[in-house]
Amino acid sequence: MTISDYEIQPLFAEPYFRADIGHAITDAQIKYIKNLTMVKNRDNLISENLYIFREPELQSITEAVQEALDLFTREVMGIKQKLYVTQSWSLTNNPTVSMHGHSHSNSIISGSLYYCDMPSPVANMIFDRHKTYQQLEIRPEGDKQNIYNTPLNILTPKKNALFLFSSGIQHFVEANSSNQPRHSIAFNTFIKGKLGSYRDVSELSL
Repeated sequence: MTISDYEIQPLFAEPYFRADIGHAITDAQIKYIKNLTMVKNRDNLISENLYIFREPELQSITEAVQEALDLFTREVMGIKQKLYVTQSWSLTNNPTVSMHGHSHSNSIISGSLYYCDMPSPVANMIFDRHKTYQQLEIRPEGDKQNIYNTPLNILTPKKNALFLFSSGIQHFVEANSSNQPRHSIAFNTFIKGKLGSYRDVSELSL
């Protein structure tokens, strides 16, 4: 007997958000960010200042990022609480440099902003649905990959693109195969407002 009546439906979906905020980025701000003092990170370079969105020179960018976060909480998360940026930093991947797989601790939604021209070819950001340790590694055959079983998803950055995604998703950046540096900004967020219920004794004010 052959099964002919079946269906496949998603139980859950993991979103990412993309917005163009080029209207909020000036040439002077691009120069300012590129001139930030950088220090050695594990693989690439990271700004010494890890709260760059607090700088008055970047106010319009900070406001645009907050507007995107407000859209995300309202339209994607469907909540009345507010996300706000905690830490924010600049990154530079020089030629041949990649970024190791990682996720963001003590954050709810993280973001990447590509504030200037990207080198060509551009190194993609890769999202990995699995954690570093896998008890069983069962990967689909190449022609059988779909939204339900794919182990990886790719986002291709371009100038002025802002991406928001769950901080718990492991992600990495391909090696920069161009002869120019790859610049970006990353940031974390947390939530403020009232959670839970007073009557259910689960209330928490943040």
